[in-house]
Amino acid sequence: MGIPGPTELILILAVVLLIFGAKRIPEIMGGVGQGIKSLKKNLEQEEEPAKPVQTEATAIPSPGSKPVEPS
Repeated sequence: MGIPGPTELILILAVVLLIFGAKRIPEIMGGVGQGIKSLKKNLEQEEEPAKPVQTEATAIPSPGSKPVEPS
């Protein structure tokens, strides 16, 4: 199973054209393009380190402070 040749690619494109129609293909390709842009954006955001959120339960008490009792 290698890369399809030009004859196979033309056959696949003809079947896709018959199934979806000429008007629908640009809409599908636009959706694919938006999905790729969204994926790239999320990958770039993931590379940035996330800042840890410090809550009252995870906060380190300062010396001399009174302990907080759970309610």
